[in-house]
Amino acid sequence: MRLPAFIRRRLERGLTVIELMIVLILVAVLAAIALPSYGKYRDRIRSAQATTDIGTMSTLIELYARDNRELPETLEQVGLASKLDPWGRAYRYYKIAGNPPGPARKDRRLSPINSDFDLYSVGPDGVTHKQVSNRDSADDIIRGSNGKFVGRGADF
Repeated sequence: MRLPAFIRRRLERGLTVIELMIVLILVAVLAAIALPSYGKYRDRIRSAQATTDIGTMSTLIELYARDNRELPETLEQVGLASKLDPWGRAYRYYKIAGNPPGPARKDRRLSPINSDFDLYSVGPDGVTHKQVSNRDSADDIIRGSNGKFVGRGADF
């Protein structure tokens, strides 16, 4: 296919500095629009990964409990001591059954959210609070209602 003459002349002449600046500005504007969306997408993916990890780890802990007739004292007994959440922090585990419920996670009525064990990630900000309705725990990924709920603390 042969290009029209005005297009051929334009291609031979090249781009002016103004045209090049306009193209660069357009690329910068598109990047400024896309980057925040990409960051939110990455946060959703990390939260989903932490939710999946907690569900899998919970199953392994429950299988250990069935085999040994008691919950593990630490994640190390289940082989999960080195498991990190998507933000690079260790998952937190607390065996409630047989221990004082003091350190257990609580709901807004200050009732423990689990009766067997707590398993959670402190989320992207790395800050948490014992009460999951607290603002600091809103982004935590938690296990609640003895495994019937796994997700963000704000959604519990």
